[in-house]
Amino acid sequence: MTDLSDLTRDLLHAARTAGAEAADALAVDGTSVSIDVLKGKLEHAERSEGVEIGLRVLLGRRQACVSASDTRPDTMARMAERAVAMAREAPEDPNCGLADPDQLARDWDVAALDLVDTAAPLSPAELQDMAARAEAAALAVDGISQVSAAGAGFGDRRIHLAATNGFEGGYRRTATSLSCVAITGEGTGMERDYYGDSRIHRADLDDPETVGRIAAERTVARKGAIKPPTGAVPVIYDERVAGALIGHLLGAINGSSIARGASFLRDALGEAVLPDGLSLTEDPLMPRVSGSRPFDGEGLPVGRRDLVRDGVLQGWVLDLATGRKLGMGSTGNASRSTSAPPSPSSGNVVLTPGDRTRDDLLAEMGTGLLITSMIGSSINPTTGDYSRGASGFWVENGEIVRPVNECTVAGNLRDMLRRIVPANDARGWVGRQVPSLLVEGLTIAGD
Repeated sequence: MTDLSDLTRDLLHAARTAGAEAADALAVDGTSVSIDVLKGKLEHAERSEGVEIGLRVLLGRRQACVSASDTRPDTMARMAERAVAMAREAPEDPNCGLADPDQLARDWDVAALDLVDTAAPLSPAELQDMAARAEAAALAVDGISQVSAAGAGFGDRRIHLAATNGFEGGYRRTATSLSCVAITGEGTGMERDYYGDSRIHRADLDDPETVGRIAAERTVARKGAIKPPTGAVPVIYDERVAGALIGHLLGAINGSSIARGASFLRDALGEAVLPDGLSLTEDPLMPRVSGSRPFDGEGLPVGRRDLVRDGVLQGWVLDLATGRKLGMGSTGNASRSTSAPPSPSSGNVVLTPGDRTRDDLLAEMGTGLLITSMIGSSINPTTGDYSRGASGFWVENGEIVRPVNECTVAGNLRDMLRRIVPANDARGWVGRQVPSLLVEGLTIAGD
């Protein structure tokens, strides 16, 4: 197994030798296997593995990044020389730079995050069997005409970061996934839906029969979908798509958007952006959740914090550069790839749940639209004007009466977020733990 710490140290040494004043280095070692089946037989198999390395060098307020998948010493020397040459020609950025040593994360507990499945990796034959069982379970449900995709996969990834400011650390993450897409009907009357599960620990994963059955049941429920009527009605975002609505809020408070002034929440710090009583909490230290990590992409400590508390926006999502540009400190949200400098990104978030089920929200809504799938988008990040294609179910008198498709939902995100009513059905193991959300007064363009 490649020693990633040695690679990052060698990259930093090469950077200093080439003339860099400061540098950080990232090494990533990953293995992934994916298997797809069709009609019970292997359709596609893919395996990838290898090491990627990335180097960022700084000369004063100039920086440059280079990356490679070749870890030979002469390659690293050429990478460093090229990066330094690029940095000399780069424009000055007054906000770039490494963290000060006293800002760095120390004494983190990777084991507490429980990010590694210690069970033996699944073989391709075992993954194929899982996918085939999911497909068979879907086909066994009355009304399913075919399964367009059934697949299983496994991934194992190690990350190591080091910098000339003294930071060095790494961690590992595993994942096993299983998914199925089923189809009902034929020709222009075809409808499809899906179900999938992905977990850090395979023991937590839904069994193949459950994955196939849920995908099929969701699909059969969509048979005979038509356009809904046009009008202004309440909308419920089902739990599986509700996270996308909160994702727009996260994008609007991202430091990159705020620094550019391209956010509908750019002037909302300290103001109400969600209903009273609702909080949106970021927690990068949740055990067995894929978005958890012991430190951020610049080696800074991470921790639980309220992005929104009791409806009021508490702060932005910042890395060092965007924090400096805004006259603030980093919030420990730097994300990093081998080929680009850090940028701010939110991780695990939890929205305050409600005290009612989704069915309770349907009853409260009376007549309206339940959205279970979304396609495309036309969103103005500066004004918050929102329009997305959607499909789901039409609701009357609090009951689902028919499936619907080919409609557009429109509104303004600032207004929409202030009116959300959460259910209590959020999944506790995904990165965005957001329940189904009722939003009043959106415009539906349908039939």
